[in-house]
Amino acid sequence: MEHALSLHGVTKRFGSFTAVHDLSLDVPRGCIYGFLGQNGAGKTTTIRMVMSIFHPDSGSLSVLGHRDAQEVKDRLGYLPEEKGLYKKMKTGEIVAYFGKLKGMDRSTANARAKELLTRYGLGDWIDKKCEAMSKGMGQKVQVLGTIIHEPELVILDEPFSGLDPVNRDLMRDIILDMKRQGRTVIFSTHGMEQAEQLCDYVMMIHKSRLQFAGTLASVKKGKDLGIQLDYDGDGRALKDLPGLARVNDNGKHAEIFLRPDEDPQHALRWIVDRVTVRRFDYREPSLHEIFVRTVDEANQKLAAAGAER
Repeated sequence: MEHALSLHGVTKRFGSFTAVHDLSLDVPRGCIYGFLGQNGAGKTTTIRMVMSIFHPDSGSLSVLGHRDAQEVKDRLGYLPEEKGLYKKMKTGEIVAYFGKLKGMDRSTANARAKELLTRYGLGDWIDKKCEAMSKGMGQKVQVLGTIIHEPELVILDEPFSGLDPVNRDLMRDIILDMKRQGRTVIFSTHGMEQAEQLCDYVMMIHKSRLQFAGTLASVKKGKDLGIQLDYDGDGRALKDLPGLARVNDNGKHAEIFLRPDEDPQHALRWIVDRVTVRRFDYREPSLHEIFVRTVDEANQKLAAAGAER
């Protein structure tokens, strides 16, 4: 099976700093793949190597079967983390302009720009200048410019950053539409909610090193089951739950993990006497929990390794 993207032992250094260390990864065609990690973990550096903005110091990569993204640039769509628009250009003009840069003729690019802007709720903005748009609207325009030429592989660096709920939903719809059309979509994020809702596969990089990669099911397999609790009331009481191992309390929602051999039904009976329960599930952990625990475990390993030197 040919993958949309493959990396084998890829390392990138900037002076004495290693941004990405020995990264190996395969991205199947036609999937949505999430690159997870904290700010500075190495996600953007990885993406820039994929796009041949940077070149690895060691290892190899393949993009749509080619060693250099420049060889297939017209089959790629890329939205960088640092986003920007030509403010004085009209919205329709700028989306069409991106299409022309990718080899589309003028009439096709203009028609396609109008179609995309209308489909995704920006039809009234076709003849208006970008400078009048909100940040969220401008980000949508840039995504449409990224996909106007119908690329096979689309790479979006932090596409949900700074978006309000309405525009997050629209970004989600754009990504799902691309998958339905058979395209491969990679997006980086440190927001676990979007990754868990959208992705077929995820990987996590922490301090330059790959921590896990695979389907959501495989990433969660073997992890401790936890209580997913929606509630009203004073959540401080949850910290006194008998048999508690740890709790992530967000005020109206909590993720609770019990010590081995503790009965979640006993926990439920204790909880309902202290808060109003809206939902109680006992199931696999959230991606947020896996992310946080992976960071903690990785930091502990790094600290232990440093202490041994």
